[in-house]
Amino acid sequence: MNGQTRTTITPGTHVYIVLKQDQRTGKLTKGIVKDILTKSSFHPHGIKVRLEDGQVGRVKEIIE
Repeated sequence: MNGQTRTTITPGTHVYIVLKQDQRTGKLTKGIVKDILTKSSFHPHGIKVRLEDGQVGRVKEIIE
């Protein structure tokens, strides 16, 4: 699943995100969602989240 819809992401969800500095390369970072930072229900580049380790990025993929 992609990470463009806010309702599919909850704290504790395992995800792959792209960090701001990795947007050009597309390098993904794996983690567990701590906070959802995007207020809107949909974002074309992915919902912005904070992982449990403090990293912030946009969700590219939700791990089942």
